[in-house]
Amino acid sequence: MRDEREADLSFLQALYASTRTEELAPVPWTADEKSRFLLQQFHLQRHHYRTHYAEAGFWLLVSSLGPHGRIYVHCSPGELRLMDIALMPDQRGRGIGTALIRALQGEARASGRRIGLHVEPGNPALDLYRRLGFGHGEVRGAYRFLQWPADAPSGLS
Repeated sequence: MRDEREADLSFLQALYASTRTEELAPVPWTADEKSRFLLQQFHLQRHHYRTHYAEAGFWLLVSSLGPHGRIYVHCSPGELRLMDIALMPDQRGRGIGTALIRALQGEARASGRRIGLHVEPGNPALDLYRRLGFGHGEVRGAYRFLQWPADAPSGLS
């Protein structure tokens, strides 16, 4: 892992777009319209994260072949907030996400903090989080708040 750089922007845009492909498949827009929409959404998300979580870790997952994904984590005294984790399609389902989350769980355990995250109900990662012991905390708008350990006291976010 390494810190993101401005030179990574085109990769990050492609990664973001890859996470929304299924969601946009039924939308009757042209490929160009979808591309413009995804670029706008990417920049809005990036601005939000950088504005509201400026001190978070914004890390890229890289190998000798180049970047493969990203993980964003915000640390506070009581919580490690998994803001985002995304892998390119050819890297999904290979245990990489599981390994990253288990490492985060180890850090949380060692520092006496919980892990919190938001996920949309239809997100395939929801099954992964449940397998790794995350429990449902509450519904916040269109998102489910999950926490680990599952029995951690809520209200620390």
